Amino acid sequence: MKTNSRRTAAFIVARWLATRDFPNELLPQHGEDRGFVQDLVYTVVRRFRPLRLVLGELMKTWPKGELEALVLVGAAQILYMPDVPDFAAVNETVAAAKTSGKDKRLDRVVNGVLRNLIRQREAFEAKIAREPLAVRESFPNALVNRWIARYGEEKAEALAKWHNTPAETWLAWRPGSVDETGAARPAYERLARGLKVTEVPGFAEGAFIVQDPATAGAIDLLDVQPARRVLDFCAAPGGKTVQIAWRLKGEGKLVAQEVNPKRLKRLLSNLSRLQLGWVEGVQNLAPEAGTFDRVLADVPCSNTGVLRRRPDARWRWEGEHLKQLAALQAEILAAAAAYVAPGGRLVYSTCSNEPEENEDQIAAFLAAHSEFKEVGRFSSLPCDSGHDGAFACALERAGEKG
Repeated sequence: MKTNSRRTAAFIVARWLATRDFPNELLPQHGEDRGFVQDLVYTVVRRFRPLRLVLGELMKTWPKGELEALVLVGAAQILYMPDVPDFAAVNETVAAAKTSGKDKRLDRVVNGVLRNLIRQREAFEAKIAREPLAVRESFPNALVNRWIARYGEEKAEALAKWHNTPAETWLAWRPGSVDETGAARPAYERLARGLKVTEVPGFAEGAFIVQDPATAGAIDLLDVQPARRVLDFCAAPGGKTVQIAWRLKGEGKLVAQEVNPKRLKRLLSNLSRLQLGWVEGVQNLAPEAGTFDRVLADVPCSNTGVLRRRPDARWRWEGEHLKQLAALQAEILAAAAAYVAPGGRLVYSTCSNEPEENEDQIAAFLAAHSEFKEVGRFSSLPCDSGHDGAFACALERAGEKG
């Protein structure tokens, strides 16, 4: 029996609403409709504010639980997924409601709400268009106000719109890779829409990883060469670890530290699949590990540079959490610096566009560590670069290079 994709999406949305679990971890791993389910769930999460605005006018009292998830899923298709015909959005979402064992009236309520939305769609779209930027593009007020203050209204809107577009998948190829004709592969290549990563020639051989080109900034600044000792201080999920390993070519030493045991296990599994089992993965680096020629500190951050890929992260953003992250980042940066050899290089990186996590961190670190100097910087603002938001800065330690 074929699974109703709207039912699957509604279940995930209901779980997200109740627990704020990461939606990407709730998505089905297999199935021909996995892509559609992901698009639908992410559309609900991205467009949560205007969807609530519209549905709040169509329903006398705000629904909870299963009904809330179903009307959100239905409305998302009608207002934000033009490739889905109205009749399919209504019929399939109503069919999903009929499978509920709790309330036999759900399907009638869902049917009425969605048909009313279709009849009044133009009026509701006009209403959404009149709302302030944070509402119509569906972001927390405080985050959008920061963007407006920093970039101005026009660029802030461009940034918000960027983060509301579905993300492309990029493949990062192992240096020296060639295609079926023998021609050199580009360092990064966009995956064709509809093509599965596992179907790309070279997947089984570990010839590529999924990674946005914006990550190249930190790797380039790290300047990895064979025979060097390199430490990836916060390694998971491991994309940058792989890039470093490729550049070391099995020579030298690469230690990948990840304090979360679950994430470390997944990292080691990925390294094994990519035929990089020689990389040393550790949960806690011993103090006697010595120093390294290159240290990467790719720190936990607010993810404001990758809200397109992690749409739920916008709803976890708040000023107090930013302060806590900044304090943690400063602590990690200082700890990583202790492992840099004289003449060695430390690269600090984030997938954030917030100054407190980027420029301010570097300024504070340099003020407290006179033995380091900045030797390079990279930043990517998505609406300008066309890629993920990112920041990286290279810091060199004084002393004779080893």
